[in-house]
Amino acid sequence: MAQLRIAMAQVNPTVGDLEGNCRLVVDYARRSAEAGAHLVVFPEMIITGYPVEDLALRNSFVSASVKATHDLAERLAAEGLGDLPVMVGFLNRREGLGARFGQPAGAPQNSSALLHHGRVQLTSAKYHLPNYGVFDEFRNFVQGDTLPVVRLHGVDIAFAICEDLWQEGGPVKAVREAQASMLITLNGSPYERDKDNVRLELCQQRAREIGASIAYVNMSGAEDELIFEGDSLIVDSDGELVARAPQFEDALLVTDLRLPEATQVSPPSSPIDGIRIVRHTISSRPVAPYEPMEPVLTPRPDPTNDIGEVYHALVTGLRDYVAKNGFDTTMVALSGGIDSALTATIAADAVGAENVHCVLMPSKYSSEHSVADAEELVKRQGMHGRTIPVESIVAAFDEAVTLDGLAAENLQARVRGTVVMSLSNQEGHLVLATGNKSELATGYSTLYGDSVGGYAPIKDCWKTVVWDLARWRNAEAERAGEIAPIPENSITKAPSAELRPGQLDTDSLPDYELLDSLLDAYIGTDKGYLELTIAGFDPELVKKVIRLVDRAEYKRRQYPPGPKISSRNLSRDRRVPITNRWTP
Repeated sequence: MAQLRIAMAQVNPTVGDLEGNCRLVVDYARRSAEAGAHLVVFPEMIITGYPVEDLALRNSFVSASVKATHDLAERLAAEGLGDLPVMVGFLNRREGLGARFGQPAGAPQNSSALLHHGRVQLTSAKYHLPNYGVFDEFRNFVQGDTLPVVRLHGVDIAFAICEDLWQEGGPVKAVREAQASMLITLNGSPYERDKDNVRLELCQQRAREIGASIAYVNMSGAEDELIFEGDSLIVDSDGELVARAPQFEDALLVTDLRLPEATQVSPPSSPIDGIRIVRHTISSRPVAPYEPMEPVLTPRPDPTNDIGEVYHALVTGLRDYVAKNGFDTTMVALSGGIDSALTATIAADAVGAENVHCVLMPSKYSSEHSVADAEELVKRQGMHGRTIPVESIVAAFDEAVTLDGLAAENLQARVRGTVVMSLSNQEGHLVLATGNKSELATGYSTLYGDSVGGYAPIKDCWKTVVWDLARWRNAEAERAGEIAPIPENSITKAPSAELRPGQLDTDSLPDYELLDSLLDAYIGTDKGYLELTIAGFDPELVKKVIRLVDRAEYKRRQYPPGPKISSRNLSRDRRVPITNRWTP
């Protein structure tokens, strides 16, 4: 057995910021060297950020990525880090591949590169290209066909990229044939509820299949709608968890391992599942024995209640969206209800209460307790608050255009939307839309009214989850000896848009417990009318909800982006036509 100290850099790149991302690599490579690491590995596409989407189809962007990666190798050497092998993910192109029908022009590849002694020593590209959910990699990349195996201090280490671990065959099968002692995967694996244990179980299963340890280095931070929670980990060849990094923060996970020494292996006579094994030797002699570090095993929250994990994910998504898009402050239209209260609280935790500007816009239908609850929330958290009554604005509009019924109700919401967007233009705040997934699914929101904004922090949270999140956040504050940030009345009172006298959400929608379970079955698993009724839902209710969901697609297309926390959000995960006469 040989000793090896592996550093996994769980970091937060920004798409397109090649210089900033390379600085991250240099910084963490230096920290890894200072920690005595023999190798440092970074996440998938660290040089360009991930996902790059159709930027991969721009020849200039691919060229910039390739140049930045070669320049980075030289820079590492110039800064005294050339002796440390550094594995990074980058956007490359497959040279010599002519244009093929159905493949991206220019042959871009989601690739990895080994940087050592001032040079790119070898490259390889992702073999399995995911084309489901939020992924469009068949659109953006062409397939790789090699498995790099690097001999480092007498240990053979294979490298693969994200999806290559999730799929049977291909690189996974080639690792076993190569008799590598370890497989390290570079990942940009987005957060979803319940995915945490699935990821660990996958690594354990694959480790037992290939008879080798597995190191899984994942990205942190957020990019548009995707959140990357880190959770980098290492399991041994028996699938036992050896080390684990924290969630929702940057980290350098440094771990000492004892791995089987490499033996002379005859090269296979032909590719394995289309994969050629490419070997590169850095050093064949094991390092002298040394005292290993204690492994880091960051504890996980209670697996039976992941609502705190979801809350941290939402904060991460908003924090990075604000920072990476150049905003300093946010604005929330505060009604006194639970949705806007939770949105404002998430904003305060993400960017600081001093950077949250709340606007109270009461109309003649606003209840006294709603106004009081909104004012109390601002006071408890130390946010900026201002009150702009909208009754006179609505009345002026109504004098010019006579409206009644639903049109008059929607006018109030649109006036409020105009007010906050005007203040955003004037003062530079990022407006946060406050709608939840239940409302977005059923179209229970006003286009150009409460749907306006640049980002929607709770758009992937069912209404019942919104309540759970609010209760969790208050409980956390109380455990810390602090005042609960959200007034209890905002949580317990019956939800209402307050656009007409005595209005309640239940006037138009069923109870949210029932509605959310039905929506989750229809949207989350694509069950149709028959399957839903067999599952026990009332047939008339199923018809009504399906009709509401399908008719609201045009609204969802115009809704701001927001963090994905479920396995099926109402954006890139679910793409259906707006014009659609199919009845499931």
